[in-house]
Amino acid sequence: MKISSKKRVSKKQKTFIGYLEGTVSIILNTFLFILKYWVGTKTFSIAIVADAWHTLSDSLTSLVVIIGFKVSSKPADKKHPFGHGQAEVISSVIIGTLLGVVGVNFLIASIQKFINHQSAFYGNLAIIVFTISVIVKEGLAQFSIRAGKKINSQSLIADGWHHRSDALVSFLVLVGIFIGKYFWWVDSIMGISVSLVIFYTTYTILKKSISTLIGEEPSDDFKEEIRRIVINNVSRNVKLHHLHSHKYGDNRELTFHIRLPADMRLEDAHRVTEELEKKIKDEKNIETTIHIEPAIKRRSKK
Repeated sequence: MKISSKKRVSKKQKTFIGYLEGTVSIILNTFLFILKYWVGTKTFSIAIVADAWHTLSDSLTSLVVIIGFKVSSKPADKKHPFGHGQAEVISSVIIGTLLGVVGVNFLIASIQKFINHQSAFYGNLAIIVFTISVIVKEGLAQFSIRAGKKINSQSLIADGWHHRSDALVSFLVLVGIFIGKYFWWVDSIMGISVSLVIFYTTYTILKKSISTLIGEEPSDDFKEEIRRIVINNVSRNVKLHHLHSHKYGDNRELTFHIRLPADMRLEDAHRVTEELEKKIKDEKNIETTIHIEPAIKRRSKK
């Protein structure tokens, strides 16, 4: 399924894409979990079992994604005038937290296995299963990330990176299977490596999601775009300042100040701000509130 990031999508389309990605992910990841867990228990491999649970966590996080889309698609109400879009960001935080827990558990288990000098015995079945896993998980990752960029969804992008981390982990395990017969400690080291990959994925997901929840300073590019709109649509020189942006899922609120001539009629000043607010809404789909200040001329010194 080809996904383009050029066109703006409706809330209904966004919800459909979120449900589609989550459902496909749950089905495929649950299937892969069963295969990996079965192979891991047969070969006594902590790395394979860890990767199996990492894969199952993808199913759980995809379920969180579906719930997040369901909640965020609800319209605004009296208690939530800006809608429920932040539920999607919260679901990303939950994804990252679940990943961190998985990483800690298998790091401890891998270290214990190394201390006890335990090895694993692989077979051709493990090679087949993990080759399939690498291909399927990278395919899911590309679909999720592209879908997330198309609809501007942090939780889908986070889920995509979760899939990609699992593909990388499966590849590491596959490499370990080939060299495991030469070194007894390979399975333990692979288990530790799996945990480190999970920790890094957790960091990247939580960093972005938490930053969004706390509130971020608008980028310089965004500020310049707003200044361009103001300059191109106001026939006089105005000084734009105090620009603040607040994001609530798909809903973005923008406020800033402009200076207009002190002797300008209130009706004319109001018309200028209304036209600017409409222009920003049309071009950027952002609700804007503009505060007017008088531009007081400085008296020249005699």
